Amino acid sequence: MKKIVLTIALVASVLGASAQNRKHVANFSLFQQYFNPALTGYEGSMLKTYYRNQWTGFEDAPKTIFASAELDLADLASWKKDGLLKTNREDNYNRQLEAKHAFGLAVLNDRFGPFTETQLHLSYGTRVRLSEKLSLRWGAAATYSSQQLDASKLTMDQEGDPEFENFNGQTAKVGKVDLNMGLMLTVDNFYVGYAMQDIMQGKMTTGDDYLNSSFPRQHVVQAGYRTALTEQIGVVVNGLYRYDEKLEETMEGQVKAVYQNMLWLGAGYRKDLAYSLQGGIRLNQLRLGYVYEVPAADARYINKATNEIMVTYNLVPVKYPKYGKKVSIW
Repeated sequence: MKKIVLTIALVASVLGASAQNRKHVANFSLFQQYFNPALTGYEGSMLKTYYRNQWTGFEDAPKTIFASAELDLADLASWKKDGLLKTNREDNYNRQLEAKHAFGLAVLNDRFGPFTETQLHLSYGTRVRLSEKLSLRWGAAATYSSQQLDASKLTMDQEGDPEFENFNGQTAKVGKVDLNMGLMLTVDNFYVGYAMQDIMQGKMTTGDDYLNSSFPRQHVVQAGYRTALTEQIGVVVNGLYRYDEKLEETMEGQVKAVYQNMLWLGAGYRKDLAYSLQGGIRLNQLRLGYVYEVPAADARYINKATNEIMVTYNLVPVKYPKYGKKVSIW
């Protein structure tokens, strides 16, 4: 029974939608650069990773692992001035306003039943000061994705189904080079922006043709706001909207309460797909977080929860204020 349900999900979300599989990240507010390259280096030079185990308990259910490294050249200037990786250093430049450059490298691996996908993103972001508080960020990412289908793992409800007979138990593979671009307006406690992913719509592909015409241009809108409510407690709100002509729209949002820029608890909702609860802790430069998702509405027939674990690490020690009117966590 599990395989039958999983096969339905596979066909509906992957083959039935021209082989496109939209990647969901419950902690999207902490991995902003994946959706919009303009936010490369937004929080400084960092290492980030997450592991997502979707529909825990299903055989061959989706599993995703992501890792990235970001280098903000403003950090290099600060290191030269104050000493390389000097501990207990306060952030003595305004990251949101200085016109600096940032570079990023991200790798994602996703496994879903007979499908395996690996993505590589090389991103660049820069920012220009528009006013004393407002900055405009622009970014681009060259992307490469490799998608592989192991047809021997397909579980078909109907033998001889003409939609699958050409696979004939073989392995099919497609490689794709594409481009992402984005713009973002930022101040210290707010950001809003727009990005396009897969701008070339899969025009540069190699390998087999089972994914032909399966890479529509994707539109992404992101926004976030954070503010202190008291000297110790703040609130953070983030939203994400995505649209393409194959899978249409997805909207999700989350709200978090932050205590002394050290602990956070929150909840989120992905339209017609999932509710989530999350929590995390910051230990100096290290941040650890966990999200528990339960399916909702259209995804409720799956009836299995999702677990997501994330880790981020600031390469430059930054002093997070415990008290006052500033929230430093998204």
